[in-house]
Amino acid sequence: MKHLYIITLLFTSALTFAQTKTAAPEKYLQISGVVLDDSLQPLPFVSIMLKGTRSGTVSDFYGFFTIVARPGDEMQFFSVNHKSKSYNLSDTLTGKHYSIIQILTKDTIQLAQVNVFPWPSKEQFKRAILNLDLSDSDIERAYKNMDNEDVRASIKGGSMDAAANYRVRMQQQYTRLYQAGQYPSVSLLNPVAWAQFIDAWRKGKLKIK
Repeated sequence: MKHLYIITLLFTSALTFAQTKTAAPEKYLQISGVVLDDSLQPLPFVSIMLKGTRSGTVSDFYGFFTIVARPGDEMQFFSVNHKSKSYNLSDTLTGKHYSIIQILTKDTIQLAQVNVFPWPSKEQFKRAILNLDLSDSDIERAYKNMDNEDVRASIKGGSMDAAANYRVRMQQQYTRLYQAGQYPSVSLLNPVAWAQFIDAWRKGKLKIK
């Protein structure tokens, strides 16, 4: 009985190994093509997806695309202002490379009718323009009330927050690392440095104490 059990186990293992060895590998196809509109012009940036999967691609500026699929997959084409289309790949395809041409038709949207009526006379048009309320909003009046000089003075006199101090410190650190091993750069041609120098000279900060 023990020998019979061992023979049965070996036979089952051999059968399973044979089935696994003879199983056909999964087949893949390379699908290349071009997407055109109904006037036979290339359609760029068309989304091509394989239904039920996360695989997809986008056509280039000339409408060309290439994608790897399997026999039996359904290709879906999506484009703005065009009707979506689907293309089913036959499950009996035997080759490895295939080329297709997909044409998408324009999707026309019917807008509601708009009636435009002119003013009965120039006098009524002028009266309507003169009576038009163009009052400023609260935020616009606030911007007008804040003079540029006052804004600059308030910014200059205010203290920097933690983020501003961090940026200044990091900029100093970057400058130190950039100039490591060499002489510091001279700001003779830097207009910002000249402006700071003139401002300090006018305010008497360069006087020898």
